[in-house]
Amino acid sequence: MSDLDLDPTQLDRYSRHIIMDDVGPEGQKALLDAEVLVLGAGGLGAPIIQYLAAAGVGTLGIADDDEVELSNLQRQVIHGNDDVGRKKVDSAADFVEQLNPDIDVRKHELRVRPDNIEELIEGYDFVVDGTDNFATRYLVNDACTLAGVPFSHGSIFKFEGQVTTFAGDDDSPCYRCLFPEAPPAGMVPNCATAGVLGVLPGTVGCLQATETVKHIIGEGETLDGSMLFFDALDMEFDKVEIPKRDDCPVCGDDPAIESVHDVEYSASCAIDVGGDEDGDETNPEIEASD
Repeated sequence: MSDLDLDPTQLDRYSRHIIMDDVGPEGQKALLDAEVLVLGAGGLGAPIIQYLAAAGVGTLGIADDDEVELSNLQRQVIHGNDDVGRKKVDSAADFVEQLNPDIDVRKHELRVRPDNIEELIEGYDFVVDGTDNFATRYLVNDACTLAGVPFSHGSIFKFEGQVTTFAGDDDSPCYRCLFPEAPPAGMVPNCATAGVLGVLPGTVGCLQATETVKHIIGEGETLDGSMLFFDALDMEFDKVEIPKRDDCPVCGDDPAIESVHDVEYSASCAIDVGGDEDGDETNPEIEASD
């Protein structure tokens, strides 16, 4: 433990990790040295940020451009009444500081777009996607896959959630191997109209945080190559395989997407389509952040 160079308070804080054979001093050091980017400080981002900070992930990047609203508090557990009207990145950073002052928080007050995502993910060891729309979800997949940055995906809707991890290895699939393009606009209702069970993002976000920690310490099997589906109403989990597709437009043998600028990230996230440059108004959404 002396190699960790931790003070007595830190040795106490992380003692339950350090005494574990599968984590130990080396695993805790890996966590303290890790740099993880969390996209979204909302429903999924809240438990992800909470548990990664508690675990001692040394550098946490938090990207979000929204403000805290009263309706968020039903599920976004790192924000409180006094935070309503504040930027979520500021509220999240204050929460982390109170929970674990060891953590270096990098605030990215922005909406993730093709013109900033490559610079945003650069230097991070792992990305956790807790965003709330298909356009950003496909953008994160394409950028991370092209850059070889491993990432976790999660989404929630009403009583259901899904989680997977894409390790970025040569034999690993990506999100487009499962869903080459987003469903047509309007086919999937958003949670502002359909609702979401308040505790659901806690379950799904904790699964994403677990995947992140396992990846960092190099222990166990992640969900790379499979998708875990959770039905909270029936309390059932189901895991399905995600085969790597030879014809995948991003990670296949002859990829059509070689840059995030090859795609219009709007309703369909299709290749070589025209449309509004911003592409935000017509996105079908499954809530993962808000």
